[in-house]
Amino acid sequence: MPELPIIERARSHGDRIAFRTMSESRTYPQLLNRSGAIASALLVDVEDLQEARAALLVTPGFEYSAAQWAIWRAGGIVVPICLSATESEWEYALTDSQASLVVADAINAAKIASLCEKLGLRLVSIDSVTAETPRSLPEIDPNRRAMILYTSGTTSKPKGVVTTHAMIQSQIESLVQAWEWNADDRIPMFLPLHHIHGIINITGCALWSGAVIEPFSRFDTTTILGRVRDDAYTLFMAVPTIYVKLIQALETASDEDRNAIQACFRKLRLMVSGSAALPASVHQRWAELTSQELLERYGMTEIGMALSNLYRGERRPGAVGAPLPGVEVRLKAENGSVVTVEDEPGEIQVRGPGVFQAYWNRPEATAETFEDGWFRTGDMAVLERGYYRIMGRLSVDIIKSGGYKLSALEIEAGLLEHPLIAECAVIGLPDETWGEAVTAVCVVRNGVPLDITTLREWCKGRMSVYKIPQRLLVVNELPRNAMGKVTKTAVRELFQ
Repeated sequence: MPELPIIERARSHGDRIAFRTMSESRTYPQLLNRSGAIASALLVDVEDLQEARAALLVTPGFEYSAAQWAIWRAGGIVVPICLSATESEWEYALTDSQASLVVADAINAAKIASLCEKLGLRLVSIDSVTAETPRSLPEIDPNRRAMILYTSGTTSKPKGVVTTHAMIQSQIESLVQAWEWNADDRIPMFLPLHHIHGIINITGCALWSGAVIEPFSRFDTTTILGRVRDDAYTLFMAVPTIYVKLIQALETASDEDRNAIQACFRKLRLMVSGSAALPASVHQRWAELTSQELLERYGMTEIGMALSNLYRGERRPGAVGAPLPGVEVRLKAENGSVVTVEDEPGEIQVRGPGVFQAYWNRPEATAETFEDGWFRTGDMAVLERGYYRIMGRLSVDIIKSGGYKLSALEIEAGLLEHPLIAECAVIGLPDETWGEAVTAVCVVRNGVPLDITTLREWCKGRMSVYKIPQRLLVVNELPRNAMGKVTKTAVRELFQ
């Protein structure tokens, strides 16, 4: 059996550069050699990891991809976990996925070592892996399970989305075709690598195509604009929040800097926005500043990307376009009928070879989310002049903020640990910068004052930064229905 297609593709790229930083460049042969060495270290005294779950906690860049490929080449399932998560969030991902080992770089290995000891997990620090000649690696069937990505849902805890190598390949090939990726492309990578946007849309597509990735540990406006000015890229992908920050930076820059940066933005062949709805005003302002029409697309952890505005064609503000190659999309009306005409809303349902396999160890949740082989996204949309426009979530318990899909119920559970909070409801409110702002409506004990600054400070270290509420409203009681259940619709009306 031949090697995994992603490995075969890498061999075909010759000595091209895969990763470039300000201090060094690393080639595709180096990536193959490094991943082989790490894979050998993971195997130790076994021939094949046999789909053992391996949590991945490595800083974005060359070493991250080498470790990811190593787990795959050794026969394991990659479980990317958030670098900035709290220990309790790490513990949940490790225990829920039934991970048997954690693969980390030195700085992150030190942070998670005590947890690995507590859970009895093997910890492999890739910094200790030498460049010895790799051992013989197992043959991996593309239909093997390859990755578990955790995504928040309507339950209080994230669910593990299982995909195979073949599914990942399908997701990548669809985007490579639609967005015309090629080996001469160069792209910055500053998005988190426990999220499908960074893993598939950027890193996966770039390495499949023989392109160059310039990795950053985080997004920094000044640094990124400087590299744009250096004419470093041909593609650019970000979430709406980042485009808002770039607009603000351009509007306040000196005439000389703004003109130089704008000229370089105009040279890029493609700029993509995703992971949250792009406000039409941001789309318009970006076009005014850079002459670039942002390409908005739509996808989910469970399906990869499903819809996209056209690379060669209209990029309509407020719309997410048409189905990508190899993807089938339909709308299902509330009455259960399939929508066959335009301008009639329905739930987006998706089918195709890139759609996920199952939620890890959640057969009931898996069954509930499929209907006759179609994945139910939970998003409402309408088809208008050939393009889909997202109308909102069927569930009010999902918040899309800054490119993240967050569980309101999970945040509520965390806030209820605050000694002053007796009850709370968390919703997402429209926000120009974040897409949706995490908003907490709380009932406090004994009428003790609580403000947003105090609450945010308390949340630090207790929950991930992007889950911390950005707005707070203190009320005497939460609105409830006749059954005594808090109604999110009524909570939202408190702000109108």
